[in-house]
Amino acid sequence: MSRAEMALYEVIDPELMVNIMDLGLVYDIEFKEGKHLLVTMTLTTPSCPMGEAIQTGVKNSLEIEFPGYEIEIDLTFEPAWNYDMVSSEGMQQLNNR
Repeated sequence: MSRAEMALYEVIDPELMVNIMDLGLVYDIEFKEGKHLLVTMTLTTPSCPMGEAIQTGVKNSLEIEFPGYEIEIDLTFEPAWNYDMVSSEGMQQLNNR
């Protein structure tokens, strides 16, 4: 597991109380030329009320792990998120709430 992935396990969806990696919200993490990090991700719904908080958490977590990097988030809804994207660990957390 990469350092970037590990950092994103610390970002919790405030509504579901599960980290965004186990929820399957992160589609790709790409280091670009220079100190640029691009995260392609989604939210559980396009109108997610916690979307801004989650994106802020992603930026804050990655800025701590990669100081001096420009963090960019490409928010996409293709493919649309669904429960099939949740890891088995994430499902256990959801079921234990």
